Amino acid sequence: MKIVPLNEKIIVQRLDAEEKTAGGIVLPDTAREKPRQGKVLSVGDGRMLANGTRQGFTVKEGDRILFSTWAGTEVRIDNREYLIMTEDDVLAVIE
Repeated sequence: MKIVPLNEKIIVQRLDAEEKTAGGIVLPDTAREKPRQGKVLSVGDGRMLANGTRQGFTVKEGDRILFSTWAGTEVRIDNREYLIMTEDDVLAVIE
């Protein structure tokens, strides 16, 4: 199944949480923080401007990004979790 975002929305797949600390301690599932990094899977058409044109995106498909803690809406499709968010929720692109 393919997810197609509308307007200024992007689809992000969250990266996996760290299983160990820097000191080598294995973390149980309940102690792991949800990562604030992800990969952009799909982008919409862009925000509609007052003059009727669309504003393009700064991020593109395949970019690895950092986003805020409460960014986006979590959805589950085919047993996979995704985030649907706006580009405003993206803090940085990791190169």
